[in-house]
Amino acid sequence: MRRIISGIQQVGIGVTNADEAFVWYNKHFGADVVVFKDAARAELMKRYTGGEGHERYAILAINMQGGGGFEIWEYRSRKSQPAAFEVQLGDTGIYIIKIKCKNVKAAYAEYQKAGLNLLSAPKENPGGIESFFLKDPYGNIFEVMADDNWFGDTGRYTGGVCGVTIGVSSIAKAIPFYEKVLGYDKQLFLDEGKYEEFSKMPGGENNFKRVMLGHTRKQEGAFSKLLGPTYIELVEVTDRTPKKIFENRYWGDQGYIHLCFDINGYDEHERICNENGFPFTVDSANSFDMGEAAGHFSYNEDPDGTWIEYVETHRVPILKKIGWYLNLKNRKPEKPLPNWMVKSLSFSRVKV
Repeated sequence: MRRIISGIQQVGIGVTNADEAFVWYNKHFGADVVVFKDAARAELMKRYTGGEGHERYAILAINMQGGGGFEIWEYRSRKSQPAAFEVQLGDTGIYIIKIKCKNVKAAYAEYQKAGLNLLSAPKENPGGIESFFLKDPYGNIFEVMADDNWFGDTGRYTGGVCGVTIGVSSIAKAIPFYEKVLGYDKQLFLDEGKYEEFSKMPGGENNFKRVMLGHTRKQEGAFSKLLGPTYIELVEVTDRTPKKIFENRYWGDQGYIHLCFDINGYDEHERICNENGFPFTVDSANSFDMGEAAGHFSYNEDPDGTWIEYVETHRVPILKKIGWYLNLKNRKPEKPLPNWMVKSLSFSRVKV
């Protein structure tokens, strides 16, 4: 079966209190639909957690206007560790989550009134896309970015995740991975210099090379209408030596843990990864169970060791109280689910 990448399913966010973080992302980003909330022992990630499994608690929250979700992740069997140094723009790993926005200036005014930690005013990036940056209470940076692809309307200015900014040691070495393995075959801009919008971020005064990648592939798959098109921005700092954001730390520690793609056609995907020299480092080898959701997952790494996750979803809870689960294993993988069926996830909306 051919491979289908439906979009960014979620970005993992390591925090010390997942319930508290969920309330903040719900209130300010509209991530108010809980796909799963699960506490269990993570045994399959031992490669990245000191050779042993650890107890963890995770919440996957999405915004029904469209975009990927937040997998909010909390250790329960050890103390979650922050970086031992101040992480700066250009350090290798996921540094910024891009949030899609209907009206950038209106969202900025709303966040300004709410007293959020805004790092820049609305401004066009080198590709002509308007955006601004902010920092959450846990030190994570978000870019609220203009987007015109929407699934639903909940009356919010913002949707879910539409991309990430990743620090790399060499853009030239990183592009082949994102192009050949993940299908980001379109350069929206390529630029170099110092940037006013970065100035309030740690390390933002440095000189950077930047490339923003999109994709020409059409949207296919069960949740493709919800997830929508996505973007990867690669940032290379040219006047200092970057550090690895998760250096000497475990997967699941504080910050942006992984970038996760919703896929189908695992055999073909594994072949593509192997053919390009990026084999799986973790593989659930058929199906994992998150208590309420189930599927097949695997990981590999970009050239700088940033964790990329792939999930083929097999089961999704719609209305858990009556045992209504959506089974995706026996349907055409390229076919989007009917809108009403995807919107039924709203039964799990949580008001704060």
